[in-house]
Amino acid sequence: MNKAFGIVNFAGNHIHVDGLQEYRPVGAFSFLGRYRIIDFPISNMSNSGIDNIQVYVRRKPRSLTEHLGTGRHYNINSKRGKLSIMYAEEGQIGNIYSTDIAAYIDNLDCIERMSQPYVVIAPSYMIYTADYSEFIDAHVESGADISMMYHSVDNAKEAFLSCDTLNINKQKGVLSIEPNRGNAKNRNISMDTYVMTKELFLELVNKAHKTSSMYTFADILDEECEELDIRAVPHRGFFAAITDFKSYYDANMSLIDLKNAMNLFDDEWPVYTRTNDSCPTQYFADSKVTSSVISNGCLIDGEIENSIIGRGCVIKPGAVVKNCVISADVVIGKDVHVENMMVDKHAKLIRGKRIIASPEKPGYIKRGDTL
Repeated sequence: MNKAFGIVNFAGNHIHVDGLQEYRPVGAFSFLGRYRIIDFPISNMSNSGIDNIQVYVRRKPRSLTEHLGTGRHYNINSKRGKLSIMYAEEGQIGNIYSTDIAAYIDNLDCIERMSQPYVVIAPSYMIYTADYSEFIDAHVESGADISMMYHSVDNAKEAFLSCDTLNINKQKGVLSIEPNRGNAKNRNISMDTYVMTKELFLELVNKAHKTSSMYTFADILDEECEELDIRAVPHRGFFAAITDFKSYYDANMSLIDLKNAMNLFDDEWPVYTRTNDSCPTQYFADSKVTSSVISNGCLIDGEIENSIIGRGCVIKPGAVVKNCVISADVVIGKDVHVENMMVDKHAKLIRGKRIIASPEKPGYIKRGDTL
């Protein structure tokens, strides 16, 4: 598609995932044992024919840049397309100057050089699938200045508390954008996904930069709701926002349910990721696995229930893994019982025989730690 280029934005200062975010940005988080969260917005763009994509990165970029590489594994057209990694100067989380607007200003010349007339912006901390070519076509046909996606939820009192909500009129016009304060269960959650002309995007970025050094793109859109024709476009299907540790854990666990997984994954809409060749997982005679997602390259000799196991994990005899999200290259030792935990990559659970957290507040084991 020559109509649009893509921007994958980093998570804002309102997003903080305890533990995991100390080592990598949200987009680089392992997801469902095989993917990274950023694979979903980039795959959406690639499948939609968007071959020129800018990925904005700030704090601790190493793991994300290693995963993205040249972008060839995303099926981006190598002759006319390119995946570019854009670095923000203000990289510290919690810094009021570390906004998406500041990142765009730092890389303004790269945006100005893009030849496509439209831009599609998507966040790196949300998981969903969407056809952006249909999104663009609907936007052009509507004659709106900006179109933005939203997802209607009925659990906004206890979930999506770090997300914005949209106030929408009967004609799907956006009246205002405001934080979800958890005071109503039914809300239209902003998916931070927009389409507009490149010229309007640049105009809004410059206006936000001049208005306030702490303004975000959502802030300037909210201010312009009365002046611009901003249309809300509903999204259907699986949707998750990784805004804290519990939402990350819940999003992973929810996809053990085949019905939820079928709402996200489609053979006609592949989710691309960087892969490493490894042998199939080996299940030994005493192993027992129920209701779980197991990645390749594992050695399973224990019991696994309702869990997600990343690549290259070793589950030794007598071990029990229940209601857990296990990252790559983790060792669960003999007779170790681990339950309601998220175990980061390269960790070894050997001597602590019972590592159990409450279901309401899952626990976290640090990357490379030995227990």
